[in-house]
Amino acid sequence: MFTIFGFYKFKKIKSLNKYKSLFKEELSKMNIRGTIILSPEGLNGTIAGYKKNINLTIKKLKKEFKFKDFDSRNISSSNFQPFHKGKIKIKNELVPLGLKINSKNKKLNKYISGKSWNRLISNKKTLVIDARKPFEHNVGTFENAINPKIQNFRDFPKYLKKIKKTKPVAMFCTGGIRCEKASIFLKKKGFKNVFQLKGGILNYLNKIQKKDSLWKGECYVFDNRISLKHKLKQGTFSMCSGCRTPISIKDSKSYKYEEGVSCPSCYDTLSSSQKSRFRMRQSQINLAKKAGRKHKFQKEY
Repeated sequence: MFTIFGFYKFKKIKSLNKYKSLFKEELSKMNIRGTIILSPEGLNGTIAGYKKNINLTIKKLKKEFKFKDFDSRNISSSNFQPFHKGKIKIKNELVPLGLKINSKNKKLNKYISGKSWNRLISNKKTLVIDARKPFEHNVGTFENAINPKIQNFRDFPKYLKKIKKTKPVAMFCTGGIRCEKASIFLKKKGFKNVFQLKGGILNYLNKIQKKDSLWKGECYVFDNRISLKHKLKQGTFSMCSGCRTPISIKDSKSYKYEEGVSCPSCYDTLSSSQKSRFRMRQSQINLAKKAGRKHKFQKEY
């Protein structure tokens, strides 16, 4: 069984290349995969490995970057390793919004969770914003949530500028980090009643009872589990090898779905040569499976 640990911490960091080398070696030594992003404003990541090694890496992160706890964290499990590699990336911002977070402006954010969140988003006066990309929203979201349908988070402010400042705003995203910056942006623009879901969707699904939940569908995750349900259990979605779009059980029953080739989203846009190439790839994967081997293009385990 593998432990998956998602986290972020806003904190001033220097000597990024030194830490990149240090944790690249750490992930390799501990046989941990996933991605850690380092930035002058902090760190963010999702990593997977055996529980003991994940715990040792968590201690190492806290020790090296000198903090007691993460701003947000979530833990789940999987019976397979959901990542292909271990990566350390350096970026200018943890979330690209052209806005830097510091301890002063982060204190302005208002966090809400559980049944308090349910009451807030059930109020018809509240504008509930799903800050994720459209394909994530399509896998699952909260009742009455609006998705701005933005492909690049850097364009999010264009949508936020259209919102009335008098409206209560409730925002959410997968783990919470995208809303950290979006909330500060709105506060700087004079919004008074801006709230964000503490710990994001993953913490909500993990902590709230399904009978009390206002979540509809599943939550897309950026690893080979594809989607998660309540209590962060493995979801039912798979991934189209033709266009990298999440596929529901309903999609997989469509005549436009062909394993490893196409789905309803890309069937009409893929060329005959592309489909032929994808079929050849899938054939190689199937032959490798029969022989008990893993093909280099195989995405599932």
